[in-house]
Amino acid sequence: MPTYEYEVEPRAEGTRLDIYLRDRDEPSESRSQVKKRIDRGEVSLNGETATKGGHFLEPGDTIRWEYEPPRDPDLEAQDLPVTIVHEDDALAVVEKPAGMVVHPAPGHPDGTLVNALLHHLDELAGVGGELRPGIVHRIDKETSGVMVVTKSDEAHRDLAEQFKEHTIERRYHALIYDGGLDDEGTFDTWHGRDPDHRMRYSGDIDKGRRAVTHYEILERFETDACLVECRLETGRTHQIRMHFYETNAPILGDSLYGGNSTSRTALLDRQALHARALAFDHPDDGDRLQVEADYPDDMGEAIERLRAGEDWRG
Repeated sequence: MPTYEYEVEPRAEGTRLDIYLRDRDEPSESRSQVKKRIDRGEVSLNGETATKGGHFLEPGDTIRWEYEPPRDPDLEAQDLPVTIVHEDDALAVVEKPAGMVVHPAPGHPDGTLVNALLHHLDELAGVGGELRPGIVHRIDKETSGVMVVTKSDEAHRDLAEQFKEHTIERRYHALIYDGGLDDEGTFDTWHGRDPDHRMRYSGDIDKGRRAVTHYEILERFETDACLVECRLETGRTHQIRMHFYETNAPILGDSLYGGNSTSRTALLDRQALHARALAFDHPDDGDRLQVEADYPDDMGEAIERLRAGEDWRG
């Protein structure tokens, strides 16, 4: 059982205990999950078992968290809808529907892409781990689109190296608020946890990992929206969503990175982001494999309604 110990720093004075623990990079738990762990007696404060997540901390307070890792869910094959656009002995390229988590995790024990792949494919690479077999990269739950998964350990290692070297081409299409962006450009920022919002990432920080997104506006609509294509040079968590949000052009329907007016839209009930295309060198012969995923019905309909002059605000 891992144990985490913290000494409260002066800048955290007055912070609630549950919020302080929620904001730790490791272990990563939501505030409600932290509260449950405090209630179970996992956390002690200044040598005494903590009883209230709402306790306000003071500088110099010592916290000890005897963290009991969540039990891994059992993987099972499930007959869930997933479109396979390419398959061979080494890999498969699939279209993940919006609303589906890529792999099991606390809060999502099943109903994931991995559960579906275990049903549709004969085998998956073991390198990805027990809960992430064959998974080389991920896309957000509410993002639709194309992903590559591996069926052999050799293919997994090869593609992982291509992702590391940024030689895999990834193109996304998004509907965004037209905040006056140039017709094309590049976002080149840092990437790290937003210090003011634990669930978000930010490029407006002093250090972190580099995040680079190239974009081109494909079509502007009459109602302050546009269709944009993004090409990822790096693939950080929430990278596209973060970049457009911090440039006053958030993705429509993005409840986490949207503004008050853009986080909900009458056009579709999720963030308007779609992984459109992938291109990579096939691990077996080195030939370039290019695949593209059509828009799902909800996003295709949203684009047509914008073309017809409908206001995304409803």
